[in-house]
Amino acid sequence: MGMGLNAMGQKAHGCTLTAWLLTLALALCAALPAIASPTLRLDAGETKFSLSPVLQYWHDQPGHASVEQAFAHTQDGAFAPLPNGNPAFGFQTGAYWFYLPIENMQRDDPRWLLVQEYALSDNLDLYLRYPDGHIEHQQGGDHVPFYNRFVRFRHPNFRLDLPAGTRVELLLRVQSESSMQVPLVLYTPQAFAELMRDTQFANGLYYGIVLALLCYNLVLWLMLRDSGYFWYLLHTLAFGLVLFTLNGYGFEYLWPTSAWMADAAVPLSICLALMGMQMFSRSFLDLAARWSAGNIACLVMVGVFGAMGIASIWLPYSTATPLVSRAVLLGIAWILTASVVMLLRGFKPARLFLLAWALFLIGTTAFTLLAFAVVPQSFWTQYGVQIGSALELLLLSLALGHRYAGLRNANIRLVHDANERLERGLVDRTRELRTTLAQLGEANVKLQEFSRRDPLTGAYNRRHFHETLSKALEATSSKRKSQALLLLDIDHFKRINDQYGHLVGDDCLKAVSRCIHDIAQTLNGMAARYGGEEFVLILPGTDARMALQTAETVRLRIQQTIIHSHGHVIQLSTSIGVHTIGAEQEILPEEAIRLADEALYRAKHDGRNCVRHSMVVV
Repeated sequence: MGMGLNAMGQKAHGCTLTAWLLTLALALCAALPAIASPTLRLDAGETKFSLSPVLQYWHDQPGHASVEQAFAHTQDGAFAPLPNGNPAFGFQTGAYWFYLPIENMQRDDPRWLLVQEYALSDNLDLYLRYPDGHIEHQQGGDHVPFYNRFVRFRHPNFRLDLPAGTRVELLLRVQSESSMQVPLVLYTPQAFAELMRDTQFANGLYYGIVLALLCYNLVLWLMLRDSGYFWYLLHTLAFGLVLFTLNGYGFEYLWPTSAWMADAAVPLSICLALMGMQMFSRSFLDLAARWSAGNIACLVMVGVFGAMGIASIWLPYSTATPLVSRAVLLGIAWILTASVVMLLRGFKPARLFLLAWALFLIGTTAFTLLAFAVVPQSFWTQYGVQIGSALELLLLSLALGHRYAGLRNANIRLVHDANERLERGLVDRTRELRTTLAQLGEANVKLQEFSRRDPLTGAYNRRHFHETLSKALEATSSKRKSQALLLLDIDHFKRINDQYGHLVGDDCLKAVSRCIHDIAQTLNGMAARYGGEEFVLILPGTDARMALQTAETVRLRIQQTIIHSHGHVIQLSTSIGVHTIGAEQEILPEEAIRLADEALYRAKHDGRNCVRHSMVVV
């Protein structure tokens, strides 16, 4: 009997062990999806992270899943990595969810900006889940008023608060009738400011070319009344509007609160551009006189594109935009065909014309294939249409000039009087061109000054401040003159924005800028907006005691300034950090800013609305 009990005990012990092992195995299996989710570590020194290589997505085809259901799916294996790291899916139905845990290892940068580098998405919902379980929600897209964006930028963007060493789960829901392109990039505020500067410069260069060509050919059309120049102007203006819309500037500047216009502008502007393209080609190639069948086909296409434009007002965006996108390729293919036919018939101006449209076709094809997710996103697919169209517009302008020169030479051989009139016209046009170039020169000078200014307050911007500070520190050692650096922060500015709105906050920033500008001018110094609600002053020939007195003057001036804005009366206070650089002292600009910033934080710590120096001044 003892042996029987022992055997039963061993059997029971074996069953218990087996059950325990089975439970452990099930727990490990349940944990596998969560472990498999990659975590993006924001390591020190990095200021920009492209999320496509590590992002996971889930296609919610009905589009009805809640955020709780989506977070649950992150644990059950429903999310998968992007196909080949490509964030473009073409025109799709339903909603797409994108998931990525993030751990910030940079203690100096707890604030980040998430930017979707595609301007046409309708609705974006960002959810951030923190370790304590609370979830923060932000909205974006062109179906949300533009002024709701965290930064007023053409691409949707969101502010991320990522405490150092904390794992935060990012979940983004995207639902749109446009092409599903979700290239997400994470930036530090400084890196994003540099991105905005470079982007504005590149796009400004492109639109500057378009504007210059419009002005130039407008002058020629007004003088010559040649229909070719009119249709060129229509094509250039319409296609400029297309790219203005596709790049997000239309929603930013023209219809920032109209979701309907944000959707309708794309197919409407494309159809208008297609009509201008066909009419310009018909006029340039002289199809009415040289190829009657081609002329009829061109007019038919103009009618079809016009009907498509009218229909796009009522058609859903998901139907109209893919349709007109394919029509672009059809329209350009027809223009190339007509060009080849006219070239074979001996029409020499068609050579440059054919080259121009071939370049445009290459760029447009790359952009269209990207919209349909046929090719992955790259520099050439994303900006190919702008590069191709810029070259096309330049070459077409040259082709117009070449064509006109040929007509002029023919007229010279026929009518001597016409030659004299044309020469007088050329003199007048040259004079007007010189005037235009002079005006462009003046505009360039104004543009250079504008690039040094903050667009909101009119104060100098951060880039110009760094340049001035570097020069001032060089003067400190060479001219044996001391320098003072004042770093100022408006107290509780976020509370003002939250309570009274950003327009009131903007008026407060302008008022502070005027106060410090007036004081800086009296001391031959320079005032600049350092970023957000922070301002900075550089005071040459100023020692520590005088710097503290000046800082106290600034503080009192701002505190005594009553701001009336949108029916509200606001009184501000500021915290100021001061650092002085003695004569012949050598110091890097970054070190001087750091010391002033530490003094500023000490002023905040001491209760705000006070002045603190980086050193104890007796």
